[in-house]
Amino acid sequence: MDIEKFVQEFANQFDMVPAEEFTPETHFKENEEWDSMTALSIIAMADDSYNVRLTGDDIRTSVTVQDIFDIVVSKVK
Repeated sequence: MDIEKFVQEFANQFDMVPAEEFTPETHFKENEEWDSMTALSIIAMADDSYNVRLTGDDIRTSVTVQDIFDIVVSKVK
C-alpha cells in the first residue's frame, strides 16, 4: 500500500483544503473543515478503496494521517 496515494485519497475528503497541504504528518483534526461528516467520509473512503472498516475509535485515537494509514494497513486482509 502506498502512503502517498493514501494521503491523496484522504485529502480528497476535504473540500476547502488543497490536497498538497496534506502529508503523512498532518494533524487532520486541527483543520477547520474537520467535523463528523468528514470523519464519516474517511471511514467510507477506507471501506471503498481498501475494503477496511474503520471505527469511530480508530478515528478518535488517531492524530495524523499516518496514524489512519497504519490502522488501514493493519486491517488489510
